[in-house]
Amino acid sequence: MRLPSLISFAGFVIIIMATFSPILRLFHVTNWNVYDGNMPYGIVILLVAVVGILGTVLNQQKLVSLMARLSLGLIVLFYILTWLKLYTSFGFINISNKGVKIDTGHSLFHSVDKFLMNQIKFKWGIYMLFLGGILAVAGTLVSKKPVVFR
Repeated sequence: MRLPSLISFAGFVIIIMATFSPILRLFHVTNWNVYDGNMPYGIVILLVAVVGILGTVLNQQKLVSLMARLSLGLIVLFYILTWLKLYTSFGFINISNKGVKIDTGHSLFHSVDKFLMNQIKFKWGIYMLFLGGILAVAGTLVSKKPVVFR
């Protein structure tokens, strides 16, 4: 196995391990992994990593490159969607003099919103996901032709 393939292999294995690692800490009570947050999306990330490992073992460089880029894209999308879900979930009720409005302006319960948002934190699993995705892509970017010095 070539060194770039080994780097990609390690990246895909780290991605698989990271999907089972704690991603979010909710209210200092429980930890969520990727599957607790969104089961179908977690399974897609897992399947992409498994196909990437199979491509690495079977020496299919184009498949490995595609799966590495796809896994990194899915991880970045997962982080963005999780961040948006966390920071837009609590401030949706606005009470004004014209009645109750949904999803507009400043919330009456701004301090409660802020408190609830501060109780949810990202954990070390998100860093493992990014590390695995970056390693998988880095293995595909390393030169494929051996360099001969004269």
